[in-house]
Amino acid sequence: MGKIAADLQQALEQRVLAGGRGRTAARPVAAGEGWAIHDVLCTFGPHDRPFEEQHTHVCIAMVVAGSFTCRTDVGSELLTPGSLLLGNTGQCFECGHRHGAGDRCLSVHYTPGWFERQAADAGLGSRDLDFRRLRVPPLRVLSPLIARACAGTSGSGTATQPAWDELVVQLAGATFQATQEGTRRMSKPTPAVWSRVAQIVRMIDGTPDASHTLSGLARAACMSEFHFLRTFAHVTGVTPHQYVLRARLRAAALRLADDTAKIVEIALDSGFNDISNFNHAFRAEFGVSPRAWRAGVRSRVHYA
Repeated sequence: MGKIAADLQQALEQRVLAGGRGRTAARPVAAGEGWAIHDVLCTFGPHDRPFEEQHTHVCIAMVVAGSFTCRTDVGSELLTPGSLLLGNTGQCFECGHRHGAGDRCLSVHYTPGWFERQAADAGLGSRDLDFRRLRVPPLRVLSPLIARACAGTSGSGTATQPAWDELVVQLAGATFQATQEGTRRMSKPTPAVWSRVAQIVRMIDGTPDASHTLSGLARAACMSEFHFLRTFAHVTGVTPHQYVLRARLRAAALRLADDTAKIVEIALDSGFNDISNFNHAFRAEFGVSPRAWRAGVRSRVHYA
């Protein structure tokens, strides 16, 4: 997360040189059906008046650098790196920086309909949809999610991009668990559910190069995204994104051994959008580069 904080510091230094009051700048990071992520960088400081805004959607903002105070109708809290700022649709809030200048958040906005479906799948009733607090403190369970989001935001290449559609669902689930008591434990999948997951696994293995998305796979399994993500991981031991990635890598490894096509052609045919992403993922999975893998396999075959 070093680059995350460094970018904030650079923005604060530029503000001092330029003079004037602080401001907030939101950069779109990723979006899907029912959700959107923005990288929000704020350069307000102790001498600026607190600013007021209103949540247009359900909001779960990951604080990744700096700190600030926030006040809503449910109270006032200090938001620090690793914590979550929670907001309900239509809720007004006021943020101030009397303790220090600047902050940076990765703000996830959910449409009310999307959020209601996820909450229902998590076993929450309609009375539990609105957040009754405005902060979730830094928790161990949140650290991997925030770290993945930061890596995807600060990375210069696609190799560091996380599966955003999975991350937003996991973030909502982690927030449900942190804010609600008596969260239902996941029951053992029924034979019918196991069968659905097995069919999806076969579909992925049969077409690893296809554009498999979480929502598409969930629809094919006749399950909600929330239940599909949890059930798939429970049954297979990995998330759908991880399974698709590894299926693509397995298919590419086989082609590298048998096919004379160029590595870049195999990478693109296997579902990777660029060669650097493919090389990074292949080395992480097999411990060697695609070129070294091809040479090693062919030398062993030739020797035999």
